Amino acid sequence: MTLLEQIRQKAQEKFKTIVLPEGTEERTLKAVETLIKEKIANPVLLGDEEAVRAKAQQVGADIGGVEIVNPAKAPYYGEFVEQFYEMRKSKGMTPEKAQQLMLDPLYFASMMVKTGKADGEVAGAINTTGDVLRPALQIIRTAPGISAVSGAFIMIVPNCDLGYNGIMVFADCAVTPNPTAEQLAEFAYASAETARSLCGIEDPVVGMLSFSTKGSASHELVDKVVKATEIAKSRWPELKVDGEFQADAALVPKVGQSKAPGSAVAGKCNVLVFPDLQAGNIGYKLVQRLAGAEAIGPILQGMDKPVNDLSRGCSVEDIINVVAMTAVRA
Repeated sequence: MTLLEQIRQKAQEKFKTIVLPEGTEERTLKAVETLIKEKIANPVLLGDEEAVRAKAQQVGADIGGVEIVNPAKAPYYGEFVEQFYEMRKSKGMTPEKAQQLMLDPLYFASMMVKTGKADGEVAGAINTTGDVLRPALQIIRTAPGISAVSGAFIMIVPNCDLGYNGIMVFADCAVTPNPTAEQLAEFAYASAETARSLCGIEDPVVGMLSFSTKGSASHELVDKVVKATEIAKSRWPELKVDGEFQADAALVPKVGQSKAPGSAVAGKCNVLVFPDLQAGNIGYKLVQRLAGAEAIGPILQGMDKPVNDLSRGCSVEDIINVVAMTAVRA
């Protein structure tokens, strides 16, 4: 059974309610048909019911039995408006603005997750990452003790015995351009949780990456990774994390032993935390293209409840897989 098949199976066992705010989007509707048939999740679509069902019929998607919620007609619309106003009034929110924003499916979806009417949210097939994240950060917010959101990719590298039999988690590859040392430490913890919950890696091993290994180079960029490693070890003493490592020292046992002989982590890492977004984004795409790796994600980490952002170029299968991952983490 492949990792994605395992994730779908876990989702079926949990059978969580996942809200999909882009209710008239063609790929989303086709994905919903499979989600219902295979009982991967209980999807809820947002939009005008007549328009959603008409679009489904037009694209040949059988969505019979799926719940469709029109924000303007929902019995809890007024309750959502009031809660959102109270939540944001110190930031200049007015009752009128709250009414307007709660008609936006992305805001309404985040409030459904916040109030427990849905267990998670998946969007982004037609909306930008910023549009998806903005209401989620305002309403659902980051998890306690977490200050920044990160985007991880599960990398499945063929014919590879590094990492966890060729499976690794890379972060941050999608969200925070120039993280602080504190945020890098948070990414380490969040990425280990992703490895545990989605990849079945019971004992994640985290490497904090740099162009230096254990003081082989001196630079303020190296200092940030060293500080991040210290923070991660202090905040989460149970976490297997070390650095700073060059990539080969993190992954290859012989190189790890040679460059960082005192480290229990060097050469054994299956979770890699990159020093900034440039490195992370470039790194995962190089591995994907040059090694023929499967890159699953981005998986948004650090939210108080699961929200995931799709690529606007996503396929129907991508949506199904992201919904499954969201359900597993709910």
